[in-house]
Amino acid sequence: MKAIVLLSGGLDSAVILARVHAEGKSCAAISFDYGQRHRIELEYAKKIAQYYGVPHEIIPIDPLIFQGASSLTSTMIPQKDKSFEEILLQKTPSTYVPARNTLFLAFALVKAEIYKATEIYFGANAMDYGSYPDCRPLYFEAVQELFNQATKQSVEHQAPQVITPWLYSTKEQIIQEGIRLGVPFEFTSSCYDPTFEGQACQCCDACTLRNKAFAVLSESNRRLA
Repeated sequence: MKAIVLLSGGLDSAVILARVHAEGKSCAAISFDYGQRHRIELEYAKKIAQYYGVPHEIIPIDPLIFQGASSLTSTMIPQKDKSFEEILLQKTPSTYVPARNTLFLAFALVKAEIYKATEIYFGANAMDYGSYPDCRPLYFEAVQELFNQATKQSVEHQAPQVITPWLYSTKEQIIQEGIRLGVPFEFTSSCYDPTFEGQACQCCDACTLRNKAFAVLSESNRRLA
């Protein structure tokens, strides 16, 4: 096993999986069920993993850990509708889940050591790290240093490398790469607050960023036509 891909069901991680698959790397995908309001994303993660024919595991995390801590895990904390500009200017949004990415990467490290994988792919991007402290470049540098010191692989050869292909990419650039790779975006879901039927709300932060990116690309293609 060459790589572990953290697969959320959203478009960022789906494009990563498509790229890793296109490069011919043997990989496994992992997702997490942590009591998120948008658990429908796990169904989309299954679809993407099946589409690319890679093994996929959903790892449960006790939702009581995050109880009352985030609007992603509690319906008691509202998700306020914000404009694209307000999203870019916000500090730490209500959708921040304490230590979530650290837990995700710790589980990914477990799988990497079991499978002797040398790479762990994580889909953080430029739209994230302005708001989320655990999506910033310095955070991933610190995680890598921890892996370098705390793993059997690091002692015997080299620790698994945390790879963040989109860390400095915009959503538009990620979508363009997905189009180039033929990613079935209909098998992805980015919504943080889906309806009871699983439909995207079209107004949460994630929907706003996704829709804005597709609209920008559509307008750009129209002008070039």
